[in-house]
Amino acid sequence: MNFLNILNEIEKVDAEIYERISPRRAAMKDFFSFGKKIAAASVPLAVGTMFKKAYGQSANPAVINALNLGLAIEHFSAAFYTRGFNEAAFGNGATAAADKAAIGIIRDHELAHVKFLQDTIRTAGGTPVGVGSYDFTGNREFSEPFKNIRSFLQIAQGLEDTALRATKGVSGDLLGSPYLTAALSMHAVEARHSTKIRLIRISRGQSGTLQPWISLNDETDGRLGQGAYAGEQNVQQAGNTITGINGNTSIDAARASEAFDEPLDRAALRQVLAQFKVNI
Repeated sequence: MNFLNILNEIEKVDAEIYERISPRRAAMKDFFSFGKKIAAASVPLAVGTMFKKAYGQSANPAVINALNLGLAIEHFSAAFYTRGFNEAAFGNGATAAADKAAIGIIRDHELAHVKFLQDTIRTAGGTPVGVGSYDFTGNREFSEPFKNIRSFLQIAQGLEDTALRATKGVSGDLLGSPYLTAALSMHAVEARHSTKIRLIRISRGQSGTLQPWISLNDETDGRLGQGAYAGEQNVQQAGNTITGINGNTSIDAARASEAFDEPLDRAALRQVLAQFKVNI
């Protein structure tokens, strides 16, 4: 993003843009000072904040709802990984210590996402949703979700995969807003979480068929509720059939489905998360 070019173009139709924000020199000083302190994913939100100050506009309700949906999932994720880091039976030895350290990093990411979304929603003129009263057993499907490391990692896998699909599902509501880039950057972080959880499960021998990515709609016994992977077997994108594309017979249904994350709409997401009493 060439931020100065953007401001120069706005100045052509609004000569008072800098005065609306603050005196020009102060505005640039504030922006570049702030930019040094935040991740690249946050820059669009910083720009959005400046424009809101300039024109007094808040995000539309669809944007607020999309951000709050993400926040509800992040609240649950942060609570889940916080308890898991403190209570899960990782075992002894270097591998167990590395697994626990990885969970600690994921926990910290989720806590940061919570803070980031809360601040963003307030800046956009909305009210952030609060923490829920969760059922980590998944309506008793997992009797000891933290003491049993297998159960903990099963839930973690389903949680990350569901978060991926949910983010893509609401991305359409963020089109044209300064929040889309940040949301998709968070989506990429969740994708790395998903792969790490799957690799931990593979290294612990929890599944003989599990891969580092979602394949077809095989839940590989990791889920947050029935339907978490429904639709992942899709092999068509933008009207094109991916299987055997350009005569490449090695691209079968599994490979075609693995290349894309499929969105999860609100109704399906609500059903998936209901098992753990995550309200959206």
